[in-house]
Amino acid sequence: MKIAILPGDGIGPEITKQAVDVLKALNVATELVEAPIGGAGYEKFGDPLPDSTLDLAIKSDAILLGAVGDWKFDALPRDKRPEQGLLRIRKGLNLFANLRPAILYPELVGASSLKSEIVSNLDIMIVRELTGDIYFGQPRGIHTNENGEREGINTMRYSESEIKRIAHVAFHIAMKRSKKLCSIDKANVLETTELWRQIMIDLSKEYPEVELTHMYVDNAAMQLIKNPKQFDVLVTGNIFGDILSDEASMLTGSIGMLPSASLDSNNKGMYEPSHGSAPDIAGKNIANPLATILSLAMMFRYTFNDEKNAKKIEAAVKKALSRGFRTADIYSAGDKKVSCSEMGEAVIASLN
Repeated sequence: MKIAILPGDGIGPEITKQAVDVLKALNVATELVEAPIGGAGYEKFGDPLPDSTLDLAIKSDAILLGAVGDWKFDALPRDKRPEQGLLRIRKGLNLFANLRPAILYPELVGASSLKSEIVSNLDIMIVRELTGDIYFGQPRGIHTNENGEREGINTMRYSESEIKRIAHVAFHIAMKRSKKLCSIDKANVLETTELWRQIMIDLSKEYPEVELTHMYVDNAAMQLIKNPKQFDVLVTGNIFGDILSDEASMLTGSIGMLPSASLDSNNKGMYEPSHGSAPDIAGKNIANPLATILSLAMMFRYTFNDEKNAKKIEAAVKKALSRGFRTADIYSAGDKKVSCSEMGEAVIASLN
């Protein structure tokens, strides 16, 4: 297995190292090749997605990504900013299906911002379309109109084929879980998502065992806080999925616990934590590496079809938490407060 390692910026190198150490501890035959992306790519090659990095990603079986972004790059032209590297690699590899599980470990019930009875045993999956929608739609930009006033333009756009392929992914995942799928849209005011709802209804006929429901995104945001356990699998577009999955992270105690997988049509994937690069704590060895380590578990499950090692990693994370190890973001009085590297070591020690 050839795996591209893209540490990125901020805390990216710290958390990625812990996941790589866990991977090495599994003694699985792999070829690991590291390359820069984001601000690191810009600093080395003048491009947030250097050609050599994209070429490596194309030739690899899977990609492990840390995080991109740093405030010091905010003044760069938009096409040179770190985040553009992330958007471009998703588009370049056609990674259209983003899977973001939100699982609350029993040991972290107290870290959630909600009451334990609302979030205990929480296990939901958010399926987010990743290469379309307002992040990629044209036209876009900032220009001066005929009145001499500046306008910002972004275009929300989805084609029928784009909606169908993410819908099939969501239906298949629902079939493997509790056969409940909630499609999130804003069909009452946005024609783009009116089409989304029509196609979801049409495709549901191919999955008669799956109970399909629909919910407007504003209500879904409220319901995730009010009664999150009513959901099992949610499917939605790029911008809604970006927002809702970050909201769901707070149900689990910390965004530092949320892994993600971005897959193409053949299940080749890029695996990364759902959180950002957190430049304010970079280099301090206090970041939570568990989302990145759990992303590694998703890599084994979805790209390498290796459920044994996926479960082994997840069990090791759970064991480390049950032994009381906590990074600062999930720490409560009485826990064992540890550094980023110490949490990685605790997971490795729990593998056996």
